[in-house]
Amino acid sequence: MTPVQSRNTAYALALIVPAALMGGALISQYVFGLYPCQMCWWQRYPHIAAIVLALLAFTMKGRGAGDMTVILAAICVGASGLIGGFHAGVEYGWWEGITSCATVAGGGDPLDAIMNAPVIRCDVAPWTLLGVSLAGFNFLISMAGAAAIFALLGKGRKGT
Repeated sequence: MTPVQSRNTAYALALIVPAALMGGALISQYVFGLYPCQMCWWQRYPHIAAIVLALLAFTMKGRGAGDMTVILAAICVGASGLIGGFHAGVEYGWWEGITSCATVAGGGDPLDAIMNAPVIRCDVAPWTLLGVSLAGFNFLISMAGAAAIFALLGKGRKGT
């Protein structure tokens, strides 16, 4: 892979990784009814920031500031992964979480919405695959994605 290809791939991954993980989170919520707990929300915020930064990086590509913006996006992806790792540890019972639950408020009367909202616990994984929860997958994919972005950017900078 040439340095230019490495850099282009880093830019693409900086957008694809958080967008795919956010897409998966939204599909799990709105299609499969797996409502997010408080720590799930905490994982989403850095991904949203990473998407914005990656899109911004494409507008600055070739001007020097683009690489720095991709680095910031990769840091956000990694931050979401670390939050996911912490959340997975809470789900697996390795340590206690900062918060134990969240609710999903519906429309209509605010009091009725609060009183009838389901309680979403942070210490219970609503879904697993081969023993890995969604937070665990976020940790694995985000950390691998951030590492790949940094490695590809490093390769791309060697050739300039």
